[in-house]
Amino acid sequence: MDVSRIHRCRRSLVFLLISWGLTAVSIAHAGQEGDRVFRAGAATSNITPPLGEPIVGNWNAPPATHVHDELHARCLVLDDGETRIAIVLCDNVGIARDVLDVARILAEESSGIPGQHILLASTHTHSATPARGLDRLAPMDDLSGYPAFLARRIADGVVRASANLEPARIGWGRAEVPGQVFNRRWFLNPDREILNPFGGTDRVKMNPPRATPDLREPAGPTDPEVVFLSVQAVDGRPIALLANYSLHYVGGVPSGHVSADYFGVFAERIGQLLDADRVDPPFVGVMSNGTSGDINNIDFRATGQRLEPYEKIRQVADEVAEAVHQAHQSVTFHSWVPLGAVTRELTLAARVPDEELRDFAQRTLAKPEEAPRDHPLERIYAERVLRAVDAPEEVSILLQAVRIGGVGIAAIPFEVFVETGLELKARSPFEQTFTIELANGSYGYLPTPRHHDLGGYETWFGTNRVERDASERIRDGILELFGALQDH
Repeated sequence: MDVSRIHRCRRSLVFLLISWGLTAVSIAHAGQEGDRVFRAGAATSNITPPLGEPIVGNWNAPPATHVHDELHARCLVLDDGETRIAIVLCDNVGIARDVLDVARILAEESSGIPGQHILLASTHTHSATPARGLDRLAPMDDLSGYPAFLARRIADGVVRASANLEPARIGWGRAEVPGQVFNRRWFLNPDREILNPFGGTDRVKMNPPRATPDLREPAGPTDPEVVFLSVQAVDGRPIALLANYSLHYVGGVPSGHVSADYFGVFAERIGQLLDADRVDPPFVGVMSNGTSGDINNIDFRATGQRLEPYEKIRQVADEVAEAVHQAHQSVTFHSWVPLGAVTRELTLAARVPDEELRDFAQRTLAKPEEAPRDHPLERIYAERVLRAVDAPEEVSILLQAVRIGGVGIAAIPFEVFVETGLELKARSPFEQTFTIELANGSYGYLPTPRHHDLGGYETWFGTNRVERDASERIRDGILELFGALQDH
């Protein structure tokens, strides 16, 4: 793959974004349903890596030894007669922007859909091969191997979904599934010291021991809402359903297994519930990850149960799919709705290790490997600190907002904390709103300033790499994009 060509194209795109301020706000003018033709198409591309490729998501990267279930890029294309948009969810832990820029360029060249109208995101399964570099802020110089394969397959999916476009109807709804979302950051009793890998202490702990008297209260809320879009052919045949739930991956996957986690099981299960598992063209179910940077499905006040591999994944996917199916029975379908997409580049300052932090990292790594450790992850984070010494001092990220009738979608390239998602929902001008995280890039966690003050895993240098106020700047940027979509 010609990396220099891709970077030239990317620079040209960035120049256009900056020169326009807001790129290509595309909204069809208001009209009566029936005056225009709304079309939809969907497709999936298999993006399963070969055996032997590394599987990331934990502190090591074992080679893939078994494919439990295939990974996919699940693609939905919508067209209101004037504007065409594409939304693609990939079974991956997080894909670098450079890889997604390649996919976007290839998809635009082959399908004709403008690049700024293509939303590309990862689901955040922890059982897939990575498509990002060691330093998430630095450009990827090598786009060969699996990243190149992934980019091509994403573009293929967009092209195939476009080829499946047909007259359609669209509706949206919501359900609540509170029993599978829990805030994973906890305040502990004051006498419990919470160490971090930099020789200091935190005020909260991620994933504390379960069912202990040390637990005081969660450090934040949850979002139990499942928002979904449903697309049908004019005769009622299901085409696709895109859902959004603010839940991290579930796990319970054996080491070395490739799996799409609950995102993949939901996609299959919702098709079964809608009697769409044998239609032609094939129905495409899609689960996107909402604002789950501090959310998982562990009830820390309860004692854990021993479960078989994949058992919890199926439980979560079944419960969410059943709730969506129930709510789906009350959905009102529209024969036409306006579409819109708008993007903006936002430059964020990077966190740079100061002299004290560099010295601490060097002392940590100078100790013999067998020496006692003050924190089990101190060497890992010392390496991350020193890797960042020569890293970029700022990063330009792509913010994106999409309008589909009365639904607003925010696309943010981080693992976003739930407070940010709840605030975007509360302040959005649209009837229903959700955020797709890890969209158009993968830059790590995005704690709010309050959570930076509390500390904890998601705020550590190396887990979070951008300025303290980044979440607020991103929130304000998304709200401005929503306003631009509403006003046109």
